[in-house]
Amino acid sequence: MTPEQLVNAAREARTRAHAPYSAFRVGAALLDEHGGVHLGANVENASYGLSCCAERVAVFRAVADGVTRFTQIAVISRGGVAPCGACRQVLNEFAPDLTLHLADETGPHRTLTLSTLLPEAFGPAQLTADVAEHASAANPRAARTD
Repeated sequence: MTPEQLVNAAREARTRAHAPYSAFRVGAALLDEHGGVHLGANVENASYGLSCCAERVAVFRAVADGVTRFTQIAVISRGGVAPCGACRQVLNEFAPDLTLHLADETGPHRTLTLSTLLPEAFGPAQLTADVAEHASAANPRAARTD
């Protein structure tokens, strides 16, 4: 799938955004390693903190469908803004090497990597090492190899 096709899929997803409070509609199209596309649109809530961004909707939808490996995401919004910090962190959980295509309503898209947007990211590898270290300290016999 070309970046342009992925952007067009995100554009279609954007039409389904539920943004009655901000009118800031966002669409996302997440490409998995097998060529499947998972769409997301932002969903706002009167209790603002319960709203969910399009990027996370796409990830959660894919995970609910049993897919957890991704290669690219296209995001379309007014101004072609980059994903928020929470979305960057969620994307990093599944695809630290993800390529992003960011587009606005009318112009060409720009392409960058998640590692550019989230340098020195905290991810599963850091947590796994910390959990293993904590388990060894809490149970010294578990760490013994003899």
